[in-house]
Amino acid sequence: MIEKLEKQINEYFVGKEDVVRKVLICLLAGGHVLLEDVPGVGKTTLARTLAKSTDLSFGRIQFTPDTLPSDVVGVSIYNMKTCEFEFREGAIAKNLILADEINRTSPKTQASLLEAMAEGRVTVDKKTYDLPDPFMVIATQNPVEFIGTYPLPEAQTDRFMMRLSVGYPDKEQENLLAKNHIEGRTVENIESVCSAEDIRELRGKVKDVHVSDGVIDYIRQITELTRSEKRFVLGASPRATLQLLDASRAAAFIEGRDFVKPDDAKNLAVYVLHHRLVLTPESSMAGDDTDSIIKALLTRAKVPME
Repeated sequence: MIEKLEKQINEYFVGKEDVVRKVLICLLAGGHVLLEDVPGVGKTTLARTLAKSTDLSFGRIQFTPDTLPSDVVGVSIYNMKTCEFEFREGAIAKNLILADEINRTSPKTQASLLEAMAEGRVTVDKKTYDLPDPFMVIATQNPVEFIGTYPLPEAQTDRFMMRLSVGYPDKEQENLLAKNHIEGRTVENIESVCSAEDIRELRGKVKDVHVSDGVIDYIRQITELTRSEKRFVLGASPRATLQLLDASRAAAFIEGRDFVKPDDAKNLAVYVLHHRLVLTPESSMAGDDTDSIIKALLTRAKVPME
């Protein structure tokens, strides 16, 4: 089922197999994805293709400076006939949410996603409402344009399991993309290869993937090293440790293993940790690169021999 799903997405989202694999890892691990890239490279297409292929209900929130928290989570409206307040769900009440240009809305509206992303529910007027299961947020932001944007606070970025960049296609991929466009191969033509129930079942199987004590300690070492690194103002949180662990289990499962290897965590560490780390002003001015620092720290973590 995973092979069929991956193959179908790659047929419509051309030339980015590695990005598709990591998005599927997040989906099976119960995580959320932050797609940070320039406009027009297919971020929205990826989210819609994933939703259509899995038959998940899809919601898109186009964030703007005047978007309100009630637009996202919902609002209670007074019914004159029944003399009672009725809850009208917001755009977030779907399986897969595309939070488009999330950094263009105010911090107050950004914060309305925190509870949903962490706990899979929303609270309105002191009442809590569960969101559909599975639930996943794919957020996008443009890293180049800063006018009229509100940078995501650390509490928000820490909710995302991975930060990914799509990038431009090469010439063969872009030619194939143009041919698909001429032939009318659009997202609307996609047939689902699995259901929401299948995703819930796969998530349950991911939780059965074994992680040895040695691998757990290896993952802990990786996040702990970021906290003692002097070039970082802020190191990785305990949530980062847990999410790197969950992502590693999902990666092992997709590759057909029922156990996690140290390489699973090592290969995903940059994508799970990058957006959680903040360089010191001195390091930023010196041109230090977060990814390079993470890769250097990985060489210092003691790999378990078991």
